[in-house]
Amino acid sequence: MLEKEKNLLYDSRNRGVLMKAIVLVENGVVEYKEVPKPDRPGDNWTLVKVAATGICGSDIHRGFGGGAYQHPLIMGHEFSGTVEEPCAGSAFKTGDRVTVFPLIPCHSCVPCQTGDYAQCMDYDYLGSRRDGAFAEYVYAPDENLVSLPDHVEMLHAAMTEPCAVALHGANKFSHKAGATAVVFGAGAIGNMVAQWLRIRGARKIMIVDIDKEKLNLAGEMGFIPIDASEHDPVQAIFGTTSGNGADCVVEAVGLPKTFLQAVQAAARFGEVVFLGNIEGEFRIGEKDFSNILRKEIRIYGTWNSKFVPAGGSEWDAVLSYMDREIEIGSLISHSPPLSEGVELFRKMVKRTETISRVVFTVD
Repeated sequence: MLEKEKNLLYDSRNRGVLMKAIVLVENGVVEYKEVPKPDRPGDNWTLVKVAATGICGSDIHRGFGGGAYQHPLIMGHEFSGTVEEPCAGSAFKTGDRVTVFPLIPCHSCVPCQTGDYAQCMDYDYLGSRRDGAFAEYVYAPDENLVSLPDHVEMLHAAMTEPCAVALHGANKFSHKAGATAVVFGAGAIGNMVAQWLRIRGARKIMIVDIDKEKLNLAGEMGFIPIDASEHDPVQAIFGTTSGNGADCVVEAVGLPKTFLQAVQAAARFGEVVFLGNIEGEFRIGEKDFSNILRKEIRIYGTWNSKFVPAGGSEWDAVLSYMDREIEIGSLISHSPPLSEGVELFRKMVKRTETISRVVFTVD
């Protein structure tokens, strides 16, 4: 079993070397302050100097919804940076540009033996179960580092993890080229799912949301926006598909209502992927459940992404397409320095302004 070392940043071995970080001191309280620079957790861990790090929706739940495993905690699992101190035997050298797979598998359970690390039964996780990347430096297992191609911008590379999550969801579908698709949720991951579906050959792709800015962006990117605050989205989807419904449906919101609408919007022999982290209780009535049977609808769950095989994983695919066929820059609404993180978190929690996706820059 992988040994989980708690609060590495506060270990006495740090000998007074400090760095800046956003620290989750307790539930609902984050502070930007100096903390000890981390010690190497093990021989095969490499120190990464963080260049850009993004806020995931799970960070909001973890920091402000009582979802943290421990306090204090440095969150942040979506990030890019440069190698600062490679471990012995590493293929990386100081200064190499990298992004990092944040899940740390045990390598002992059955899923790990098949390379399905996202299904690991005893995993660790950067920014969740141990300190993460809302800091100047973070250690990660050397095997979790991925080189960045020259064409990928460092800021955009911090979105590799959510883009891989989007691809993992899109890869669940078995549809043929020319299929119709709909994504519930116009946020960054929903938009990236739509982009992957287009690359995979979907012909007509709708995106449902109530946020007009996100819907306008979706329209500018060639998708069909459906404003659920003005129309019944299920009726609009059937109207757009000549009464057939969508062959591919993705729920990327996380609300019981949109989970149900995703099922209702599916065509005969349609496929539905549940990607959003649900908040609340999902119920389905007799009629809608009967439609699942009669239409022979297939429903898939999806979580995280596939990190192996090396060179042919979903992470490799993301970096191959990023800043080429996959547009990332327009999905990032805010890219402030890490020092402004406490204020950004306050705005996101209180919803005082429209914030789509935040990627901090770290100097």
